[in-house]
Amino acid sequence: MSQTITVRQMSCEGCESTVEEALTAVPGVDSADADSTTDSVTVTGAADRDELVAAVEDAGYEVPDASA
Repeated sequence: MSQTITVRQMSCEGCESTVEEALTAVPGVDSADADSTTDSVTVTGAADRDELVAAVEDAGYEVPDASA
């Protein structure tokens, strides 16, 4: 199962790596692929969306559709 999350404030490859590392630390995540040009990250695995959003926000980035 995969899901895509909008992530704001990613501006470079370093930002993408930070978000990917934060997400892969969440239990149930198999992989995370961030793309700063589309302001999104695609997460594969069975992790809970709320946990994914919390991980991104804890890493210092904004999830504008967090309540979606």
